Amino acid sequence: MVTIETRTIDNIPVLHAFEGGKENEKLPLMLFIHGFTSAKEHNLHFAYALAQKGYRVVLPDMLHHGERMSDVSGDKRMYSFWDIVVQGIQDIHKLVQSLDREGIIDRERVGVSGTSMGGIITFGALSQYPYIKAAVTLMGTPYYEDFAYWQIEKMKQQEVSFPFSEEALAKVISIIKPFDLTSCMEKLDNRPLLLWHSKIDEVVPFSQSCDFYRKAKAVYKNPEKIQYIADETSGHKVSRAAYLETVKWFAKYL
Repeated sequence: MVTIETRTIDNIPVLHAFEGGKENEKLPLMLFIHGFTSAKEHNLHFAYALAQKGYRVVLPDMLHHGERMSDVSGDKRMYSFWDIVVQGIQDIHKLVQSLDREGIIDRERVGVSGTSMGGIITFGALSQYPYIKAAVTLMGTPYYEDFAYWQIEKMKQQEVSFPFSEEALAKVISIIKPFDLTSCMEKLDNRPLLLWHSKIDEVVPFSQSCDFYRKAKAVYKNPEKIQYIADETSGHKVSRAAYLETVKWFAKYL
């Protein structure tokens, strides 16, 4: 039986899933990060399946989402996208540190996954934390700078008012640059990484994750540890097949 509880860890509201009776055992940790405008409870199916396999699963709410939702308007939240991403990367470390201090995780078996913005945060976390042993990105991109400019072009095409000056935009780029995994692929360090993306995704470019995979595979000593699944029909939505492959990946490598 899987137990799912609500908790606050280091001021971050989370859902916490584990096999019943194992709340105090040292278990491998899986962190699953939701997408933009979503919330932690929308990924409970991942938590349930992974907890059944013996993982301690933590689903946090990201800044301006779920229980951390403030009076930020929809537009302002969109303009805060990269603030949310950077805070999310830092939140991963805070959660791992707190759970490690509690003595309830195996620090040598930490995995991270996420959808869309959560996938983008996962890529950034891989650039920072060597203790992440395996990862799955669903509809994400590691090209932080390129994606930021792509977002701006999309807003211009949709005639959305753009509030940033050139100086403000340059500051955003300078903040996110250190988390751009494409400039430091050696930090992957042969860690198991599965990428899933739909060819018809109109929210996060398929071309970016696909290009990254081709380049990253060349630096892997064991190429089987990096895999790419290209979906033909899902668009910006995680398919059941992707969900099942995610669970299988962590069961194999974590």
